Amino acid sequence: MFVPFSARDFLDRAVTVYGGRTGVVDEPDQPAEPLGELTYARLGEYARAQAAGLDALGIGFGERVAIVSHNSARLLTSFFGVTGYGRVLVPINFRLTTEEISYIVEHCQASALLVDPELADSLAGIDVPHRFILGSDSDAQLYRFGTEPEPWQHDEHAVATINYTSGTTARPKGVELTHRSIWVNATTFALHAGVTDRDVYLHTLPMFHCNGWGMPFAMAGMGVPQIVVRKIDGAEILRRIDRYGVTVLCAAPAVVNAVLDAAKNWDGEIPGRDRVRVIVAGAPPPTTTIERVESELGWEFIQIYGLTETSPLLTINRAPAEWDGLPAEQRAAKLVRAGAPALGVTLRTSQSGEVLARSNVVLEGYWRQPEETEKVLGDGWFHTGDGGVLDDEGYLTISDRKKDVIITGGENVSSIEVEDTLFSHPAVAEVAVIGVPHEKWGETIKALVVLEPGAQVTEDELIRHCKQRIAGYKAPTSVEVRSELARTATGKLQKFKLREPYWQDRSRS
Repeated sequence: MFVPFSARDFLDRAVTVYGGRTGVVDEPDQPAEPLGELTYARLGEYARAQAAGLDALGIGFGERVAIVSHNSARLLTSFFGVTGYGRVLVPINFRLTTEEISYIVEHCQASALLVDPELADSLAGIDVPHRFILGSDSDAQLYRFGTEPEPWQHDEHAVATINYTSGTTARPKGVELTHRSIWVNATTFALHAGVTDRDVYLHTLPMFHCNGWGMPFAMAGMGVPQIVVRKIDGAEILRRIDRYGVTVLCAAPAVVNAVLDAAKNWDGEIPGRDRVRVIVAGAPPPTTTIERVESELGWEFIQIYGLTETSPLLTINRAPAEWDGLPAEQRAAKLVRAGAPALGVTLRTSQSGEVLARSNVVLEGYWRQPEETEKVLGDGWFHTGDGGVLDDEGYLTISDRKKDVIITGGENVSSIEVEDTLFSHPAVAEVAVIGVPHEKWGETIKALVVLEPGAQVTEDELIRHCKQRIAGYKAPTSVEVRSELARTATGKLQKFKLREPYWQDRSRS
């Protein structure tokens, strides 16, 4: 028997098995009227009502519905009300400029655009057949309660979502994820993370980012209450963990740092000690950060690696029982690796050191960009664009984005390694290492650092700190203190923006 996978399977199970349980707790502090606490049965009613609303608007199966929103119950509902009933959801990063959002809406040929009230004015000029400002006024049109939606014949190979890349390079590309890739990612992610119906999930990760890494689906399938956070604040994360008994969350390293900072001023026992699992990705965090998460917070640290193009899970690094007796430093050194391949994932590296992957979670293609699709999938392997090494234990370590490897005097230098070394200095709060032009060496290593509040350190001290710990040719030749570093909404350093001023008058960048 063959039964096609569908993204709606996860909500259908939640409605059947956990219908009376709280499914989502909406963000109370938002410009739209919050939906409050919804049971999974009620969430299922909202999803069906949204599908019926799209029917009434004449938006057919396969058409795109774009949404620009902070984390909210309405956004979470759309993963099922849009995607689960045969349309294609396009979640857009709300931090993008109006021009960038307009480009995405036009490029994906969206039939409808759903907009967070906070962005209503800035996005008013975007041309789209149907536009709705999320909130109580538009609910009557978007949700047709009591009306049964048109039946959709489930097709696991149909595109379920188009997720635009984060823009760490240039124009974002529309990643086509199918119902099959979403289903496999959510199921294997939940399996590796040990998700059960006794968990409580906190949505600190933006849901627009690769569908919240698939957590809206995975958590629904296991009946897990989902707590929505609209804006990231370290102390507020701790308060909600305390209030709702949160056991698992996903976060970029920058969010982890915000929590660690807030914990310094927390009065009493840190919420979630010996209970919370924090799943981290976006960039390899320094080993000192991993040690602090496990010692200062008392949370379990889990590292994953993946891309929007892989739904995203490719590898996971969760400490096995064999590591329990290791000293904190050794344990952190093992956890800093990207991890072992997830179930159903095959990895290898090319001759140039690029990480290649095969899996059911890999994208179908880039929307309306066949040439770009051929570049990354043409030989039957997905080309990640990341450099990495597979060790004897089968674990992957990411050395760098290919474009971020610094070649100085013929030597390849991993900016990640240099960043980790600089981050071990107590005065350094954030760091980005880039290559800048050099007449003799082609390029040389420059460190951009943000210092801890009140900290003082000289350029020579930081360079000397590096030379004491890594090979001399890997040490920065210059250090510049910044007040902040350019990042994407998910915490990734935008190194192309950091490099741009140094290379703008050069033919090679």
